[in-house]
Amino acid sequence: MQLTTFTDYGLRMLMYLAAQPEQQCSVREVADHYGISRNHLVKVAHRLSQLGFIDSTKGRGGGIRLSGEPASMRLGDIVLKLEPNMHIVECFDKSTNCCAITAICKAKDFFRQANQAFIDVLNKYTLSDTIVSGKSFLEIFALPQPTNPDRHKQS
Repeated sequence: MQLTTFTDYGLRMLMYLAAQPEQQCSVREVADHYGISRNHLVKVAHRLSQLGFIDSTKGRGGGIRLSGEPASMRLGDIVLKLEPNMHIVECFDKSTNCCAITAICKAKDFFRQANQAFIDVLNKYTLSDTIVSGKSFLEIFALPQPTNPDRHKQS
């Protein structure tokens, strides 16, 4: 099972904001700290705002901040909202399923259980559990970061 990059970035943005819950910051600040595309993070921030995870203020002096307490934001719930189509096998998506054995296959039930178990484990943890301490989390951005030369290559 693999989460989309969109969900990964959404979780990272929420973690960054959880490390400084009383402060507002810009999408550019988050993008610069993670070394990822600001344009992509704007879309992520917009979706997180639509879902009620962050508050967004436009204009001069604007920015983003968490809309609630990190301790009340369950990771599984966040993932499910960012990743509504967790189709780990073809038959989970009825609109594109072409599998010839769907009607008699028992494996799909096992995959559904595994999918639910994944979310159940994530829901044992909250956003605040992902942050050792706000200061330590933010200090990591001051350290030299490992680079991955293939990260920004276009496929």
